[in-house]
Amino acid sequence: MSPSIHTGAAAIAAKGWLSAHKWLILRRLSQFGFMSLFMAGPLAGIWFVKGNLNSSLTLDTLPLTDPLILLQTFLAGHAVADTALLGAGIVAVFYALVGGRTYCAFVCPMNLVTDAARWLSKRLNLPKGWQPNRNLRLWVLGAVLLSAALSGALAWEYLNPVAALHRGLIFGMGYTWTLVLAVFLFDLFVSRRGWCGHLCPTGAFYGLVGSFSPLRVSAKHREACNDCMDCFAVCPEPHVISPALRGTAPDGGPMIRSRDCTNCGRCIDVCAENVFAFDVRYLKAKIVTPVSPLAGTGH
Repeated sequence: MSPSIHTGAAAIAAKGWLSAHKWLILRRLSQFGFMSLFMAGPLAGIWFVKGNLNSSLTLDTLPLTDPLILLQTFLAGHAVADTALLGAGIVAVFYALVGGRTYCAFVCPMNLVTDAARWLSKRLNLPKGWQPNRNLRLWVLGAVLLSAALSGALAWEYLNPVAALHRGLIFGMGYTWTLVLAVFLFDLFVSRRGWCGHLCPTGAFYGLVGSFSPLRVSAKHREACNDCMDCFAVCPEPHVISPALRGTAPDGGPMIRSRDCTNCGRCIDVCAENVFAFDVRYLKAKIVTPVSPLAGTGH
């Protein structure tokens, strides 16, 4: 079957608009919700959360620290407070369970910027542009860690658009607009989904953290696939779908095991045939032994 004239149109017709956008809506609510919690203090004096995505304290009790920030701090040779260690441990365990790049889809404020660039590029029918190897972001991550070790400072954090945007929203944008605009224009004209898909060291780090996470998207009803290709059209990392959907993964199973998957749920949204669903990794399938129709008849 050829792709839908409008991606997701078949899902909207089959499930209704709300069900065909459920995970997208939840992502936007999550992203704006996190930003609102951080901004409520500076803007309204209601301090649910103090700090930013790098390090924060929730309700004056729960410390949360970005593990990548902590790792850079260690490599730079700086002392780390016990609360920072605890906060980084909490964050790392959480994303190790739900999938590291869930951070990219549900928390990272830059996702709104890169999604906007993706939306506009489709409307303008712009070419995909430069598509470097996806492992490049691992090399960028290595360079970030090396820069901390060699400079004795968190050098990357002066340029990190993820942290800069979040700090800018809370404390004022300033030069942050330059970084945000640079990423937007890069994704729009140079490399479609280039920042999140090929370069971002934060996404690379969280992908490694969630490499063995139990929560995964599964093409558990892949036999119902009608090859409409809508899932590939909306997926920010479409290369993760084919091994599970086509049965070409090493284990032949339907579960998406790639660390690149963001668990965004858009493949679930746009599939009219309900091929995809969230599932739990490592649970063994129950083996059902067929019962002979002659069982119990004495034959």
